[in-house]
Amino acid sequence: MLTWTLIFLVVALVAGLLGFGGIASTAAGIAKILFAVFLVLFLVSLVAHLAA
Repeated sequence: MLTWTLIFLVVALVAGLLGFGGIASTAAGIAKILFAVFLVLFLVSLVAHLAA
């Protein structure tokens, strides 16, 4: 689960870089949402992994 969270976090970061660079303004909005969601998922997975 932690691996998938890291993969999706990287995908969100790449989408953010492309969107914030002016390539697509819609991608920037989506990337902000994805980044926040996957950052939260990453933190939850990390805490769950460390607690187990």
